[in-house]
Amino acid sequence: MAARRGPTGHKIELGIRLRQLRENANLTMRQAAEGLPFSEALLQRVETGELAFRKVGYLRDLLDRYGIEDRELVESLVELNKDAHSRHWVTQIRQKMPPGMTKFVGAESEARALRAFHPTVVHGLLQTRDYAQAIFERSKPIEETTTQFIRDSVAIRMQRQEPLHREDDPLKLWVILCEISLQYVIGGDEVMIGQYRHIAALSEREHIRVQVLPTAHRGYRSSNDFAILDLGEGLPSMVQTDTAGGAVSTSDTPEVVERFGRKFEAMAASALPPEETTDFMHRLERELQSH
Repeated sequence: MAARRGPTGHKIELGIRLRQLRENANLTMRQAAEGLPFSEALLQRVETGELAFRKVGYLRDLLDRYGIEDRELVESLVELNKDAHSRHWVTQIRQKMPPGMTKFVGAESEARALRAFHPTVVHGLLQTRDYAQAIFERSKPIEETTTQFIRDSVAIRMQRQEPLHREDDPLKLWVILCEISLQYVIGGDEVMIGQYRHIAALSEREHIRVQVLPTAHRGYRSSNDFAILDLGEGLPSMVQTDTAGGAVSTSDTPEVVERFGRKFEAMAASALPPEETTDFMHRLERELQSH
């Protein structure tokens, strides 16, 4: 099936094609933008897939600078730039997300497959509403966030889960969780029991795989959470990691994607088999109820 394309996918594709044209013209980013009615910083954001040109004239000026005379190629890029401005729910909540998160969430909503690891909490795409609420409430006094911010953040997290429930080509999800993160009670016993049951139910679905890395595991374990997105044919895979300051870093550099892929494979090889996840969640539930 053809890759699902939305505005984020169009931005990424536009950036890749413009970067290739610039490199073919043997120009640096500074040389490409010099004398044109936009900055080098804007061009950088376009090439990395964060933005598209708001004025089509900027794009035409850039293509002239690159010596592109093929009218069919020019018009195809103009159309791609136009498609990148299609309205999407992510663009409406840009101010409510950490720096760098908009691009990742947009890509996540269009991805064909996602592999993720989280060492300290249940991964966001697996969280129940109550668990997500408790996570944000726990951080409220530290981050000095408002009740409205928490409400918005929980709503965003729930909306991000919608690709898992698409009838047509749902997101293929493979998550590795740490046993100790599942044992840490967040929001109270009832919240955790609901979370265990939710993970157990999701792990029974054909397109969702959940593995647990035992606490006693002595092999490789990443100290940071990360996600690897497969954006489908024609687009590079992408890695997302969180920075210490709470911002989001993304990279589609092949070497970076491959390194995180090896990290994930090493942990998956040491984690419990996916078919044991449901029983593991039921055991955690029983242990919590017996306390």
